[in-house]
Amino acid sequence: MPWSQAPEKFNYQAVVRNASGEIIASSSVSMRIAILSGSSTGTEVFAEEHALTTNDFGLVNFQIGGGSNQTGSIASIDWGANSYFVAVELDATGGTNYSAMGTAQLLSVPYALYAKSASVDNVDDADATNELQTLTPFQVIH
Repeated sequence: MPWSQAPEKFNYQAVVRNASGEIIASSSVSMRIAILSGSSTGTEVFAEEHALTTNDFGLVNFQIGGGSNQTGSIASIDWGANSYFVAVELDATGGTNYSAMGTAQLLSVPYALYAKSASVDNVDDADATNELQTLTPFQVIH
């Protein structure tokens, strides 16, 4: 039976600035993203690179999990086994001479906090309960 699958990616957005704090607008930049296990200095379990172009406001948008893979697989991370951190590195010239920009713990997003209360009552009774339901495929008759 087919089930919906969550993509093995999540969104990331940043405003890119130079060392003086000025926005780097309409420019090619490179970012290296690493997922670290356990702490902000933990073991790197996944890493990838992204070649990006900033917009007029210095903004970049991309999906972590959609870059050029360097280490590990995002699909193999056991998200429930440990706390995880995202480390961001930047090359403001678009190359691979990266500088560390910071590390932050990955936390729940609002959708995940809501989904954890999903009920499995298998009854489509139109109540306010978030329900998981099994759909039966239909047969096409010619």
